Amino acid sequence: MSAIQTMMPPVQYADVNGIRMAYYEAGPRKGVPIIFSHGFPELAFSWRHQIKALSDHGRWVIAPDQRGYGLTERPAEVESYDLEHLCGDLVALMDHLKIPKAIFCGHDWGGFVVWYMSVRHPDRVAGVISLNTPFSPRAPADPIEIMRKRLGERMYIVHFQTPGEADAALGKNPRKVMDFFLRRPLDMPMPVGGGFATERKEGDPSLFAMVDMLELWSPEVDPRPFFLTDDEFEAYVETFERTGFTGGINWYRNFTRNWHAAEHIEHRVRQPSLMVMAEKDAVLPPSSADGMEAICDDLEKVLIEGSGHWTQQEKPEEVNRALLAWLDKRFPVT
Repeated sequence: MSAIQTMMPPVQYADVNGIRMAYYEAGPRKGVPIIFSHGFPELAFSWRHQIKALSDHGRWVIAPDQRGYGLTERPAEVESYDLEHLCGDLVALMDHLKIPKAIFCGHDWGGFVVWYMSVRHPDRVAGVISLNTPFSPRAPADPIEIMRKRLGERMYIVHFQTPGEADAALGKNPRKVMDFFLRRPLDMPMPVGGGFATERKEGDPSLFAMVDMLELWSPEVDPRPFFLTDDEFEAYVETFERTGFTGGINWYRNFTRNWHAAEHIEHRVRQPSLMVMAEKDAVLPPSSADGMEAICDDLEKVLIEGSGHWTQQEKPEEVNRALLAWLDKRFPVT
């Protein structure tokens, strides 16, 4: 029996927005539910610690495998993975469960999804929690072109735009990919700023060239510590060996489409929101959340010290305390 079966509630399925979606539900059906949105390359399983802690606290929680991932269907068309579809899936899941409003909690790519839920479907969103991923003003130009110029052609999001190439590179050895990704950062000072805001000098190598780094990487010489148990790690490996990575990569292939579609959307979050920052996230450092107060009407921030990018799994107790403190203050269960 896999760790997903032993550590998660029973899987359920719903036909939503043209796909069959797998989801996990726990806690009493009272109060405003929390819907979790995972990132890349993750699963609903990534929220296992929060599902248990929040449901034990009397909270109603729901975590889907989002389209392209896990036990949820994986449409072939790249256009099926834009934010219109990703947000539409969650609205349809709410309709299936007869939920008028929910609090949305996202991490990594899931952070993009929950911020855009708040501006695309404001009548269905009671509050927003994002781990690592800030809400930002709409880019002044196509974000892929901005990243290409600033970070280089091999930067992973830019590279992902090439059909099939990254899919094949990652898919040939999912065990190595997950071993490369799912580790803690080293205990050393982080550079000030950084992340996507880094300015690469003309002619310098691409930054965040993930596929190239993976090709050269060897686990035997990587000093970064693990945060997963063997069973948890195997749950990820077994899943991505079965599904591959194309579904998740297709989310990235819609950056330009999403940018065009957002032209006439007000980029302002009016619901109560919580930004959870990770001290040692190299791609989305705490500085990336600077200035959010100007476009979020009711924002609180909390810093998780010592955490890298996989915050809710690296530091589950600290994250759970932060979530519950904010939820109990802003959305008490009566």
